[in-house]
Formats: sequence, structure tokens, C-alpha cells
Amino acid sequence: MLKKLMALSAIVIASASLAAETTITDILGREVTFDAPAKRVIVGFYPEDYMAIGTEAAYDHVVGMSKYIWQARPANWEMYVKHRPSLDDIPAIGRVDTKTFSVEKVISLNPDLIMLADWQYKGLGSDIERLEDAGITVVVVDYNAQTLERHIKSTEIIGVITGQEKRAQQIAQEYAQNLKAIQERLEKTNLPKPKIYTEYGAAGINEIGYTFGKNMWGAISTSAGGDNISAPYIEWWGKLNPEQILAANPDIIVITGYESGSSEDSMIMGQGVDESLAKTRLAGFKQRNGWSTLSAVKNNRMFGAYHGACRTIFDGAMLQFYAKAMYPELFKDLNPEAAYLDFYKKYLPVTPSGTFMTGL
Repeated sequence: MLKKLMALSAIVIASASLAAETTITDILGREVTFDAPAKRVIVGFYPEDYMAIGTEAAYDHVVGMSKYIWQARPANWEMYVKHRPSLDDIPAIGRVDTKTFSVEKVISLNPDLIMLADWQYKGLGSDIERLEDAGITVVVVDYNAQTLERHIKSTEIIGVITGQEKRAQQIAQEYAQNLKAIQERLEKTNLPKPKIYTEYGAAGINEIGYTFGKNMWGAISTSAGGDNISAPYIEWWGKLNPEQILAANPDIIVITGYESGSSEDSMIMGQGVDESLAKTRLAGFKQRNGWSTLSAVKNNRMFGAYHGACRTIFDGAMLQFYAKAMYPELFKDLNPEAAYLDFYKKYLPVTPSGTFMTGL
């Protein structure tokens, strides 16, 4: 009897071990196998998404992080650190875009898995092989593309990594339903598409900032029913010539910003930012050379948005914001700011306060 019980116990243990081994296909179509939920994880990008989907407890297993993307929003970062001081103790691994990413540091942290954004994976090149040769599973996700397919798949992948598959499915489903509701309403009315221009306004009034073609704000504006004037000239992100903006004559302009910028007239938005200051900064962009001739300026259809609220699973609120900015009567029932804050209240341990969207 004892031998039979021991044999049965061995089978149960072996089955549990096999059940933990999971194979997924990441957003690049790569099949990767790892024990799920992962016990030692490095978060390369999308740190808030990782917590929203995986719960705060997911950070009990984060052993390293590319921290700059979070710390670039200092007030947001401080809000989280105040709630969970241990975040500040997580080792930083550097940045891919500035070539400070340290493979040696990553290996020294002995992770089971590193989660990277699509652009990080591509930027690391042959360093990916070094990570894999060290026995580290590399999983790629992507919210930057701002497509429904990649948003959903990335959310599901994080759900597997953190052992929160049901929560991930719920979040993904809510995102898909939000987008579907907006697009169905647009299809029924078949209104002409307004021309829209979005610019990251950190450089201030005197320098044209980055705009977006296929991804990020460009994709959001298109999904919400707009004619993105940057799309013919910019593939992903880049700068338009001032003459191109004037020639396109957008009906709506959105200037985005973080909590701080590089000049005194930078667009600022986000945690702790007073709306009156955000509006003042936004109004300053009217003073650009030639902009007084633009339809958006003449008709006071200028808006501000928080740059930290895109390329994330909770940018569904920004889809609502763009839809309402472009079609105010059609979407007058929407409350995008409430939707943004509600996501925090439902899925994150902190709730920000400040200005995340505004208009003149």
C-alpha cells in the first residue's frame, strides 16, 4: 500500500510539474516555453500594464526592470513608490534606445523570463541570443502598434506570465468592446472624417515635435474615426515640416505631454498637473507662425492629452477622448476621463489625480 501511495504521489508531482510548463506564441509568432506563472521576471516595458493585468502581487516576482519609461513620468512613478516602496529597490537594467541596456546585468539577476516590447527585441539584435544562451526565456509583447490584435494578444500573454489568465481575458474583452462600440456608431452614421493632427509637445512652441503615423496616437486617431494628416508622410513617428501642417489644415489638433517638458512652454499633462496650467500651455501653441490660419485654431478645436495614456491596454479611454473630440455630438454621452480613472480604480492599487485630457 505504501509503495502504491508513493507511486501515486510521484505521478501527481510529475503531472503538476508538467502542468506548469507552458508554451505560448508571442506577438512575433515565436513559440516560447516556460514555467507559468513565472517566478523571476524582468519587465522590459509596459510596467503599469504588467501590474494591471498581473495584479500588484505580480511585482513580488519582478527581479529587474527598465525603469526609465516609468520614471519619465516622475509624479506617476512617485505615486506608485509611495504605495509600494519596494518598487524603488528593483534593479534597473538600462535602456535599449540609448544603448545602455546591460545583458550582463540581466544575466546576473538570474531571471526565468524577460518580457520585451517589440521594438526592444528588434533593437537588441544579437544580444537576444546571449540572453537565450544564458537560459532566459524571451517573450515579446507590443502595445506600441496600437492594433486591436496586438493589444489583445499582449494582454493574454501577460496573463499567462503572471498566472492571471481570467483577469487578462476580462481586460482584453472590455478593451475590444469599447473599440467595437465606437466603430459601430461611426459606421452607422457614416459622417465625413475630420482631419486631425497629433503632436508630442515636450519641445514647446518654437519647435515642431514628434507626430505619429501608423502607431500610437496615429493609430488611436484613425481607430476613432479621424483622417490622420501625418499618415502620408510618417510611418511610425517623426516630424512634419511646418508647411505640411499648414497645407493639410487640420480640423482638430491634439498636443500631448508628460508632467514636465524640456522648455517653459512645453505641453504638460498628467499626475498632479492643474488643468488651468495645462490649458494655458495648450493655448500657447496657437501662437505658432501661421497657425492662426488653421481651422482647428480658428474654431478652437485644440485638445491636450496625457502622453503616458497611450501604448497601453488602458488607452481605451483615449479612444473615447479622440472620438468625442472629433464627433462631439455623436459621442456626447461618453466620459473619457471617468473611463480612464475607472480603469485604475478597478485594476490598479493607486488612482491618479491631475489632468489627463483637456480642451480649449
